[in-house]
Amino acid sequence: MRVMFAVFAALALAACSIGTAADDNDRFPTSSSYPAGTMERTTFTAGVPEGWRISALQTPPRPDASWKIVIITGTPSWSEYWAPTIAALPETREVIVADRPGFRTSEPEDAVRDLAKQADALAPMLEAREGQRILLVGQSFGAPVATLMAARHPDRVDALVLVSAYFGDRGPTARRMIGAGQIVHGVLPRDLRNSISELTAQTDQLPSVWTAFQGLGQPVVFVHGDADTFVPLAADQRIAAEYGRSLVTVPGGDHFLNACCVSALLSAFEQAISEAEGRDTAAPPTSVNDPDPAGGPTLQ
Repeated sequence: MRVMFAVFAALALAACSIGTAADDNDRFPTSSSYPAGTMERTTFTAGVPEGWRISALQTPPRPDASWKIVIITGTPSWSEYWAPTIAALPETREVIVADRPGFRTSEPEDAVRDLAKQADALAPMLEAREGQRILLVGQSFGAPVATLMAARHPDRVDALVLVSAYFGDRGPTARRMIGAGQIVHGVLPRDLRNSISELTAQTDQLPSVWTAFQGLGQPVVFVHGDADTFVPLAADQRIAAEYGRSLVTVPGGDHFLNACCVSALLSAFEQAISEAEGRDTAAPPTSVNDPDPAGGPTLQ
């Protein structure tokens, strides 16, 4: 009995930190909190043979937007929690953020554990008007998915921002959530169940992600809060230093910079855009150190 109580207490803590599919307004403002026309719900067909229906939140078309910001969310994947960031964007930026495959009203019903499959499924988000450039943003678990997308579409992705990036290194809150979730996986609600499934499948796929990351020619900016208990700041510091990439530290920022620290997040976006605009051609950076035999930094 004590073990089961501890399990459900850990999951309750995780739900309070992340939210649940039913509590849209308990922690973060969502799209309904803003005036009509600020953002809108849309759908698109996934770029895989299954043709899943993917739900997304986006700004209405903005003719003067020279950059389109494409956001790949963490896990569980809930686009509504990006509403404060969307509402704060200037008119010169468009944005789209999807509920990744397996979450909210996006298909399929079960988890899509293959990172490359997710990258292909979300590739239609990279469509842009002629002359419009793409800033790709990967949040938490979405960071490796965004990395694969940037590597597969270098002619479409002009810059990359990795927010609270999760490449396998778990902080105390994530360890509690994943450990408890694995014990009661079968009785969890669909989104939490799919989240645990894709988290536990990530490790074996990281070597291909590191191979993709090493070959990126686009500017890459990491941004991470120093109060993040899901993914340690030290993990992204180590990756950024090893691969010679920029890192922005947000004082007091937790794992959800898209809600707690919008202005700092938008500044990181503009830094990446500025780096892309400031050079005519992109070239892969020179690594500070050789990667480990597994193909990337050792993240336990």
